[in-house]
Amino acid sequence: MPKKEEGLEDLFVEELQDLLDGEKQLLRFIPTMAKSASDEGLASDLREHLEVTKGQVDRLGRVFATLDRKPVGRASKGMQGLVEESHNVIEMEKGQAVMDTAIAGSARKVEHYEIAGYENAAALARQLGMNDAAGLLEQTLHEEVEADRKLAEIGKRLASEVPVAAAR
Repeated sequence: MPKKEEGLEDLFVEELQDLLDGEKQLLRFIPTMAKSASDEGLASDLREHLEVTKGQVDRLGRVFATLDRKPVGRASKGMQGLVEESHNVIEMEKGQAVMDTAIAGSARKVEHYEIAGYENAAALARQLGMNDAAGLLEQTLHEEVEADRKLAEIGKRLASEVPVAAAR
């Protein structure tokens, strides 16, 4: 294999490792977000996405298997920062309606990070001719886009329900 492709495969593996660690961080943190949400629609959506995330971790394991590698993550500093920021949102001393709106917004930031990562990984897989891996990554990408869409709807609804005095 030419050197350029070897470098591209290394980049692909690094992206997968980042995604895997990020998903595992979310498996630990999504329950905290769901418990902190008072809006049942938001809490339910977060709990549902936790189950989807478990499937995404399994799917990443299958992608690693196509490379004949163990599914091992490397510290995702980006996700770590987003989780930390979301944790700070949960600790805000604001009314519950404002906090729910902030939780939905923080969850959307996480989704956007994941969307970018899965788009990158799928494109690299296609470039490397790993169409099975690309298909698995694109399946997860579609789930992340759908999660973002739902959170956007929930966030807009929640924001519209915040009393004007509390919004200031």
